[in-house]
Amino acid sequence: MGLQGVKAVFFDLDNTLVDTAAAGRRAIEERLPHGLPRSPKVVSALQAKHHCGEGEARAICDRVRAKLLRECHDPATTCITELRISHWEEAIQETLGGQANRSLAAECYFLWKATRLRHLTLTEDTRGMLTELRKAVRLLLLTNGDRQTQREKIEACACQPYFDAIVVGGEQKEEKPAPSIFHHCCDLLGVQPAECVMVGDSLDTDIQGGLNAGLKATVWLNKTMTTPLDTAPVPHYIISSVLDLPALLQKMDNKINTSLETGDMPSSNE
Repeated sequence: MGLQGVKAVFFDLDNTLVDTAAAGRRAIEERLPHGLPRSPKVVSALQAKHHCGEGEARAICDRVRAKLLRECHDPATTCITELRISHWEEAIQETLGGQANRSLAAECYFLWKATRLRHLTLTEDTRGMLTELRKAVRLLLLTNGDRQTQREKIEACACQPYFDAIVVGGEQKEEKPAPSIFHHCCDLLGVQPAECVMVGDSLDTDIQGGLNAGLKATVWLNKTMTTPLDTAPVPHYIISSVLDLPALLQKMDNKINTSLETGDMPSSNE
């Protein structure tokens, strides 16, 4: 597959190439090998080893999920491990009362983290898609987040061989959607923004960032194909599966070839 006008594709990681949300759920819901019958992993550990009721254990996990969604992390002042242990410590105390239990919080965090990493995988279809796509264009992984956390995810899903470069937002001066990080990615690959496509699941970071940086196209991965409440920013293209990307790129290429033959410029909105 040769492509006119597209020299590089930037991919987001979390919930684009790997299903981080599902891995996080499985870290809580997976059974312990020798746990209680039909008991979820972290929940069963809280029940079996620390005498929590199932409702209390699930409430703790729900509180942690909420804290992760609101998380603001400054790596210059706080270690991500300490911050996330604190999430568990606060959730346990808010649910059970009494004295703070740092050791229990650490146990829950490391159990959740290890299990989540184990379930972060590139599917065989995704690996095949990346392998074929890389024959035509250069590929770059662009992910926001804490350096340690994101590097652990990258290592866990073994995605390094499929990319020409990997950029972690936590290692840069600015993260997505700042134009600077996208321009840094272009410099790494020796390409221009107008020759690049950004693919990701976040309108706020992936799509807005690609638009801010003046990329050729932005592709929003909308797995449920639901209409967002906020219609801005508007991506150039929408797909329901990352595996649909090669066909979309080929369609874009056909439009470019047609425009070159007719002298008309194709529209980027679909």
